[in-house]
This record gives sequence, structure tokens and C-alpha cells, in this order.
Amino acid sequence: MMPSFPSGVPFPANADEDTPIFVISVAAQLSGLHAQTLRSYDRLGLVSPGRTSGGGRRYSMRDIAVLREVQRLSQEEGVNLAGIKRIIHLENQVTALQARVEELTHELAAAYTAAEQAAAAVHASYRHELVPVHKPKTALVVWKPHPRRT
Repeated sequence: MMPSFPSGVPFPANADEDTPIFVISVAAQLSGLHAQTLRSYDRLGLVSPGRTSGGGRRYSMRDIAVLREVQRLSQEEGVNLAGIKRIIHLENQVTALQARVEELTHELAAAYTAAEQAAAAVHASYRHELVPVHKPKTALVVWKPHPRRT
């Protein structure tokens, strides 16, 4: 499924939610914030939009989502901007760590599969060298000596 804007219009070719495409006025409108607020949040490091070669800000859909979350945390939860910056940083760390855990889980599964295949190959290689050995049948003999005659 092709990603799309909230309006349902598809992203431009080769673009996704991380592609910086919105100028600051459009980003302000989409986020419900003033353009000066977006500049302030950029200076504080809350949101880091992409830049054009001329230095103009370009916001992605992910940036818009972060701006909306900043506004929600500030207005609805009463969190100050320093707290919001810390929350965003921690959420980014969690996301990165979850991705790393998933990556390591895949690596571990691949290593486990490779080890099983290697063990199977070793077992398969020596099965041809085994020679069946037939054990002689044993019997239990009870010896009863006759009593001595004198």
C-alpha cells in the first residue's frame, strides 16, 4: 500500500513519512501551530526538519506527528519543553533499542538455523562410516556339580 498524506493524497514517488517535503507554512497549518513556534522548537531541538540547499526548513509527516505530540504534551499534560525534549529523546531511544532487539533476534535465529544445519551435515557425514556390529547372543549356564562320591 502506498503511503499517503492525511488527506488521502499519495506521497510523491520515492517519498515516505520521513521525506522532508512541507515548507514551514504548510507544516504549521498541518500541526496547528504558528510558524514562529516551529522555528522555536527547531532551535530547542524538539523537531529537526530537513533543510534545502538554501537553508529553508522542510518538514516530513513524521515531523508533523512529533509537533502534534509536543503540542498535546504541553497543553493537555502540562509538560514543559525540557520535559518534552527528554520524552522525545527517550521514545527515540526505545524505538532504536526495539529495532536492535529485533535485528539481534533475527541474527540469533539465523545463527541457530546455521548451527542446526552444520550439526545435521556432520551427522550425515559420519552415518556412512558406521558399521553395524552384531553382538553374539549370550546364554546363562547354571552349573550344578554332582556330589562327590567317596
